[in-house]
Amino acid sequence: MNVVTKELSFDNTEVAFAYKKSSDLKRAAWLFSFINNNLITSLGTRLTPLAFKLGLPIHGVVRATIFRQFCGGETLEECTVTTMKLAEYDVETILDYGVEAKETDEEFEKTVNEITNAISFAAQNHHVPFVSIKITGIAPFALLEKHGNKEILTAVEKIEWNKVLDRMYRVCHHANHASIGLMVDAEETWIQQPVDELAMEMMKEFNKDKPIVYNTAQLYRKDRLEFVKKSFNEARAGNFILGMKLVRGAYMEKERKRSLQKKYMPLIQPDKNATDHDYNSTVEFCMEHIDQIGFCIASHNEYSNRLGTELAHQNGIPASHPHLHFSQLYGMSDNITFNLAEAGFNTSKYVPYGPVKDVVPYLMRRAQENTSVGGMSSRELELIRKEIKRRK
Repeated sequence: MNVVTKELSFDNTEVAFAYKKSSDLKRAAWLFSFINNNLITSLGTRLTPLAFKLGLPIHGVVRATIFRQFCGGETLEECTVTTMKLAEYDVETILDYGVEAKETDEEFEKTVNEITNAISFAAQNHHVPFVSIKITGIAPFALLEKHGNKEILTAVEKIEWNKVLDRMYRVCHHANHASIGLMVDAEETWIQQPVDELAMEMMKEFNKDKPIVYNTAQLYRKDRLEFVKKSFNEARAGNFILGMKLVRGAYMEKERKRSLQKKYMPLIQPDKNATDHDYNSTVEFCMEHIDQIGFCIASHNEYSNRLGTELAHQNGIPASHPHLHFSQLYGMSDNITFNLAEAGFNTSKYVPYGPVKDVVPYLMRRAQENTSVGGMSSRELELIRKEIKRRK
């Protein structure tokens, strides 16, 4: 399909970076020039987590550079400044407590408290329609893996799984009471099935009148287009609204490495074209059923975002339709986010927050993603330099 939306330009850097001071742009240009270097990024993503484990004094450096670029703050209070600044330009916020891969009940309960606090914060701020949750923040990875492998759980593990269900229910109940959307992040393929099951179970309970709970489909997986269709059929049969966030995915290198080590056929697409095809086909499917699917086009791909706007226009769907959202990660693709918002679409930034040392895994994925995905950091750098030049 040829997609043309003349009124919407993702090259308009004046709109894209209106919220940034020139000093912020220069700092971002400096950071992306480093990220654009594969060797530096490779060394940085390996050494930074190690430095934190060894207790080396790098907190200030990380906070002033990559954390400042990609995170809203260390606390909800610090995020207030970020959310209000975005709101000035009609950009909403998806709050993400960026802590994951915890292992104790105490840590899991702390995460639950943080997420419920974020939901309460969002309920007081109409510019924050969603809060994100990672199941690995409230459930042991090994338990999820065993559940995903359909192994029989021990009596103790069954108790642990019931605790996971209880944590998830409490969070979703709070989100429903506050009328705030809850976006369940995708995980690695070998633990995704229990995540899908949890998300679907919560949708059946809370998505009767409006989409509260959203699952996430990583379209770099060969089976996710059919998964979305199957989920829609289940929702239609169960008389509830399907909530779905559409992403390309964040674990591709890890997935490839594991499939080679364990000698199984990978679930990921054979190439980028196949991923793009399924992603765009999923956008089309969701748009066709927008009355029964609340969905978020969470993508840094300009074509996919333009496709979403064009399909909405062709089908007479208003830009402000409550089931249609667009989102990009904070610190990236401002040319997409702010121009979509300028055109009147429901658009948000995915804003992680949390203690610097705890969000390092997230930050390392962002650095790797910028290096590995289609020259993303080069595109960021090009646009930032263009705006710096325009301002001069």
